[in-house]
Parts: sequence; C-alpha cells; structure tokens
Amino acid sequence: MGMIIFKGKKYKFIHTMDITLDHIRAVFFPKSFYEKYKYLGSVPWSEEGDIFKAMEPLVIFIDHKAKPWWCPRFVLRFLHLFGDDNSIVRVRNRRLSELKRKLTKGYGIVDYKTKWEWYDLRISISGTMQMHDLADAIEVKFYDNGAREDLAKQIKDLDPNTKYNSGYTVKTLREELDRLLNKQDEK
Repeated sequence: MGMIIFKGKKYKFIHTMDITLDHIRAVFFPKSFYEKYKYLGSVPWSEEGDIFKAMEPLVIFIDHKAKPWWCPRFVLRFLHLFGDDNSIVRVRNRRLSELKRKLTKGYGIVDYKTKWEWYDLRISISGTMQMHDLADAIEVKFYDNGAREDLAKQIKDLDPNTKYNSGYTVKTLREELDRLLNKQDEK
C-alpha cells in the first residue's frame, strides 16, 4: 500500500476505496497495458498468455472508438478513478462517472472469462455491433484453436505415431479421437 491521498468512505453498504499515490501515478504515468486501458473496464492485467494475445486487439479497437480524439487518455483514467473507483460496478462520484460514460459513449469491456475449458473464452462488452462482431470472432477463433490443440494432444497420447495434428479441423480431430477411443474400448 502506498501513501493515502484520499480516504475512502463507508456508509452502510456503500464503501469507496482509499486513493493512494500509486493510483494517481497510474493515471498520469501508466506502467502497463492494464494501467493504460483500465478505464475501459475489465482489461487483461497480465501481458502474457493466450488470453492477452486474443483480447489485445479488441481492447485497442474499443479504445480507438471510445476515446474522443481531443481528449487525452489520462483524463479518462482520472474520471475512472475518481468517478468509478477504478471499478465497473462502483460509483464514487456520480457526475464524474456520468461524464466518463458520456465521453466514452458507454463503450467498455464488462467481463471476459473462460467457461468450461481453458479455450472456451467468453467476452462481454458494451459497444457497437462492430465491437460485438469482433468479440464474437475472437471467441470463435480462440475456441477453435484451443479445441484443435487439445484434441490433437489427446490423439497423440492415444496414438504416438498419428499423422493428426492441430492443423486439422475440429470435426476431423473429433472423429479421429472417437475412432481411437472406440478402438480402445473394443480391446
């Protein structure tokens, strides 16, 4: 924890966070992708891994559409900190929160997560149809690549001399995996 600049408030069920010097530094001098774009909402915090590689183009595209050309990004981060408490659910100051929402046209990333498998990415955004189409395309591509990789690994475990690899379609790999599993059950 850093030095507290603004103390948070507590009233019944409403709690706001303490704003520290590090929060202020992140507004004006962001050190990471997450700090730079967190005003958009739920942005990947780690710049490593497959999910970051999949989400990065979407975050940059939403930033391009959400940020007015005349408004510096630090202003939006400032409004996100003091208006929304760096959160997508809390409101610290209604006027600042509404100003940020108005400037960004309400565009943002509500959530992203993997559901059933590591490659089953779900992205929830608030934006235009073009943004939703991009998010859907990223979900489909991420699922397809992950499923092919996973199926190819399972086939390789059952038959080390197989010609099937992750370059085949998901349908072909599933058929081959089913064939190998049925063959194994017959034994």
